[in-house]
Amino acid sequence: MIKPQISYEDFNKVDIRVGKIVKVEDFPQARNPSYKLWIDFGSEIGTKTSSAQIVKNQAREELLNREVACVINFEPKQIGPFLSEVLVLGPNDGSTDPSNWIVLTPLKKAALGSPVR
Repeated sequence: MIKPQISYEDFNKVDIRVGKIVKVEDFPQARNPSYKLWIDFGSEIGTKTSSAQIVKNQAREELLNREVACVINFEPKQIGPFLSEVLVLGPNDGSTDPSNWIVLTPLKKAALGSPVR
């Protein structure tokens, strides 16, 4: 389903930044299979947390130290005992399961906290 068009001003409100996953833990309390992630966005933003339903396509070892694109200005969301502060972006793997997605990573190394345009 294609979503309705938005203005550039609307898109410009979304703060998407590059961060590096510095810690990954299983999240057995989550309703759907998930990891708890700690993502470093550099000194200006710091380290933020995220709950991500990516266990079907990425092993914990593959995620550690990987750069990812995240929305950093959504309201934090309490997921069970864990506060998810940022949304890790990525496409669905093409399956019918909406939780089967793959993290979006830059092709080259980027400075932590760099905005995504």
